[in-house]
Amino acid sequence: MAKVKKAYFCRNCGFEAPKWLGKCPSCGEWNTFAEEVVARESGGQIAAQLAGGTAGVRPQRVRDIRESDHRRIDLGNAEVNRVLGGGLVPGSLVLLGGEPGIGKSTLSLQIALAANGLKTLYVSGEESAEQIRMRAARIGIGNDECLIYPETLLENIVAQIGELRPDLVVIDSIQTIYTDLIDSSAGSVSQIRECAATLLKYAKSSGTSIFIIGHITKDGTIAGPKILEHIVDVVLQFEGDSNYTYRLLRGIKNRFGATYEIGVFEMLESGLREVGNPSEILLTHYDEPLSGISVGAAADGVRPYLIEVQALVSGAAYGTPQRSATGYDARRMNMLLAVLEKRLGMKMFQKDVFLNFAGGFRVADPGLDLAVVAAVVSSFFDRPIAPGVCCAAEVGLSGEVRPAPRSEQRIGEAARLGFRRIVVSDYLAPHVRRAKGIEVVPIQRIDQLPKAIFME
Repeated sequence: MAKVKKAYFCRNCGFEAPKWLGKCPSCGEWNTFAEEVVARESGGQIAAQLAGGTAGVRPQRVRDIRESDHRRIDLGNAEVNRVLGGGLVPGSLVLLGGEPGIGKSTLSLQIALAANGLKTLYVSGEESAEQIRMRAARIGIGNDECLIYPETLLENIVAQIGELRPDLVVIDSIQTIYTDLIDSSAGSVSQIRECAATLLKYAKSSGTSIFIIGHITKDGTIAGPKILEHIVDVVLQFEGDSNYTYRLLRGIKNRFGATYEIGVFEMLESGLREVGNPSEILLTHYDEPLSGISVGAAADGVRPYLIEVQALVSGAAYGTPQRSATGYDARRMNMLLAVLEKRLGMKMFQKDVFLNFAGGFRVADPGLDLAVVAAVVSSFFDRPIAPGVCCAAEVGLSGEVRPAPRSEQRIGEAARLGFRRIVVSDYLAPHVRRAKGIEVVPIQRIDQLPKAIFME
């Protein structure tokens, strides 16, 4: 009989150590190591037996491998299809993570109920069937082929999947599933690794697509071992501010498509509503122009959208200026403030600066640098920006205005929404600096920005 191997795992980040440690070398947390049994037996044998095994598989040349004509599965949700790269690939394993209460279970249940024509099995280890029925009644029941199965034991789940042969399986959540082959509690590193590996083997061998919901730790990473993200085919992050109604579905990893796509949702009483045009919800119309407000043309993936940037610059009352940024990298904001102080002579060291992005969105697009600078300059001089003006460019340390990626799409989105002028970099190609229905104002340095944005 094989000797049982034991190891110590960090409950916070999944770091493995041969002995107990007081402080985790990976995440720096104290007293998070617990001893777990690492079994030699693999739970994937269950999936292999149900799928017929893979004993007859032999190595093949690349040119001899026949490519199956798989159609992507339409999940009935345009935003989710967009992030997945055009739909769900049969036999794929998708991991969905997000903050507690952000709407992971609601989104997964909507996917299960909206997938018309697909036989779906929704496995819940956190809620009873009655609780799921209450949520389904609230968001609307559309798929009669959706089966609800409250269970936490992996062997029973795999047996039901093998018997029902569904097209789509939703596991809510992987931290509540356990297998009898591992002598540790559900949610431990060994249990998560073994359960995820078993589900992956079954998905690849049977062609069944599986959605897995995963919890996240306090630092925002998906709970469990890092190998969990390596095992799955797609990692989706569901994010947003709980104080706002808007949510972002962002692709972190995708073996079947690009990872720069985002999906936008609005949380309503009846569930998550798809937002096909984010620009309309991120722009506010004011009765009169206000200082400290600018509009930036952003781009996530191939989707451009306009977002409102708000800045407040006031005198530092206590000598030490405050810096606060909501939805934006505070270090990048400090860099832009240093550029303004150096290149424009604005004495920012005497000012408190507060920055906010509308809708609770978190953005990391460098093409919004010029919009941030415009909002700060407008608030500093207490002068409103001219109506119908937006910005799309990156700002360098020497004060030069650099082109933003996909500037042509940004200009087109601004023109579609009725903006009259957009300020961009002068280093763009000549054909990009020409657009119908909008005036394109190219500048080379930020000292040329006030003349381009302020009201006459």
